[in-house]
Amino acid sequence: MSALADKAREKLDAELAEDAEFLRKLKPELIKKRVQGEAPTDQAPTEIKRAPSGPQLGKRPKPKKTGGPNPFLVVGAAFMIGVALAKWLDWRGHAHPRW
Repeated sequence: MSALADKAREKLDAELAEDAEFLRKLKPELIKKRVQGEAPTDQAPTEIKRAPSGPQLGKRPKPKKTGGPNPFLVVGAAFMIGVALAKWLDWRGHAHPRW
């Protein structure tokens, strides 16, 4: 069966080699675009569309810095305020003890 499959594959490859360019254009996505008028229809059947040799866009603009304080500074300040608040509450608790 392997020899039969190889023979069939060779025959199919020979037939498809002639229409390789045409078969590449039979993709369902391209057919859909052509029907909707989004893909070009004036190309020659053997014309191969090539990718551009270089980038098509210019340089990206640098994002603007939104600023804001350093996160470590914010955490440190919150920690210091928490310690100071705890000490103040503890000191006020000694002024009015509950017995």
